[in-house]
Amino acid sequence: MNRLEALHILGLGDDATADEIKTAYKETAQILHPDKFASNKKLQERATEQFKNLQEAYAYLTSGKGTKGQVGRGGRSSAAQEGSRANIEARLAGIAAARAQLVAQRDEVSDERRNGMIMAAIGAVVALFTIRRPMGLFGFVAAAATTATVWGVVQVVSANRTLDTLNAHLRKLNQEKKLLLAELDEL
Repeated sequence: MNRLEALHILGLGDDATADEIKTAYKETAQILHPDKFASNKKLQERATEQFKNLQEAYAYLTSGKGTKGQVGRGGRSSAAQEGSRANIEARLAGIAAARAQLVAQRDEVSDERRNGMIMAAIGAVVALFTIRRPMGLFGFVAAAATTATVWGVVQVVSANRTLDTLNAHLRKLNQEKKLLLAELDEL
């Protein structure tokens, strides 16, 4: 990879500044983060590949290899250290963005679970009151209420599985964040 390829991945021109590179990385990371596509395995795999390319491009540009000018004597280790620091900070920004998206998804799924519980409870109550009535309108209502109960239970079970997955991703992000913060402290 060279500077032009890395800049192209970030959607920038050859004259991009360090601040523009950092901003473009953060914005693109929010768009491409694989956890945003947790509900669609195929899209998540594709986003993972593009996100890796994005991280590689950003790491290249911030490592000192992708700078426009040359590094003076004695500045190489300092530039490399700054590149490492910027890379870690960018990864932390990506984690923060992914975490925000996961929390939003978790809130939506929690609402779905709550709605499923309400649907199941109301359906069960209505079914209990109408199931022993003579057929006709009450039979139809009882059937609809039973269907609503089953649908609500299915929704709750599905939401619980999704919540487990989202919580696992959040735990993984928190662990990665701790490791990066420790690495940042060492610099």
